[in-house]
Amino acid sequence: MFILRFLARRLLQGALIVFLVSALIFTLLRVVPGDPVRLMAGGMAPEALIEQIATDMGLRDPIYVQFARYMAGVVQGDLGQSFVRPANGAAVGGASFDDTTRGERAEVLDLIADTAPMTLQLALLAMVFALMIAVPIGVWGGLRPGQWPDRMALYLSSLFVSLPNFWLGIVLALFLSVKLQLLPAIGYNGFAYTILPALVLAVEIAPFIIRTLTVSVAGVMSQNFIDIARLRGLSRNQIIFRHALKNSSVPLLNLLGVQFSMLLGGVLVIEFIFDYPGLGLLTINAVMQRDFPLIQGIAIVTAAVFVLINILVDLAATAIDPRLEY
Repeated sequence: MFILRFLARRLLQGALIVFLVSALIFTLLRVVPGDPVRLMAGGMAPEALIEQIATDMGLRDPIYVQFARYMAGVVQGDLGQSFVRPANGAAVGGASFDDTTRGERAEVLDLIADTAPMTLQLALLAMVFALMIAVPIGVWGGLRPGQWPDRMALYLSSLFVSLPNFWLGIVLALFLSVKLQLLPAIGYNGFAYTILPALVLAVEIAPFIIRTLTVSVAGVMSQNFIDIARLRGLSRNQIIFRHALKNSSVPLLNLLGVQFSMLLGGVLVIEFIFDYPGLGLLTINAVMQRDFPLIQGIAIVTAAVFVLINILVDLAATAIDPRLEY
């Protein structure tokens, strides 16, 4: 019963969050200056044609009418069609208004479905790299509070967090790709193209994991039940792996849930630098082209994924520590 009540409450909260995000993004896109219909029709289209297209698409209706119509489609799984991308995948902004290739618009859901697996692959690899870097440093620092491993964990996390990701991405691309020719850097033509941007993201995520683990492990090791475990004759390794790491995993799990949700939302700067065809690059192109339905669709999908991941994280944390209440 607890799980059912928990899921019902969190799903209702998640639905409200997604609705509020949708309303906010929808409203902001329609009050900012500029007319997306001009991009759709082309720079040479006459003003009468611009108004006709806008009226036919309902873009001159009141905002609340447009939003109600849009949400009616969303609840049926229809995120609309892109303003500037035809079904063949090309961008058509700025083309002639009588271009016959403008007829079929790409579905927003299809565009997101095409790029989401790329961002998922990048996010998973970045998370693996981050854990490989951060877990040994963080656990070691937590087991030696106040000593040099703890200070080293602090210094390394401070160094990592102070490196701008755009600068680190450019430096690593020049060094590992251009100079040493070890890894490809630009575009995507296989899994190897994911490694370099994933390394940059891992360095960006690692300091938060290091500090979380250091503080958490140190706090657990100072608890009374650790002293009792020693009196029972458990070895140091048994205490660390059976008790310390298990009890330290809950705050780490919460942090990983937030970080992973942010990665799945699309890492704009990194995907732009490496021309990586994920949600981040799709979002940048959509904003530059004022592609309202695509921006709205990405925001809704990202918000929904964020909600679902946090629900799963809370369930996993409750399974690890039944004392927790959500």
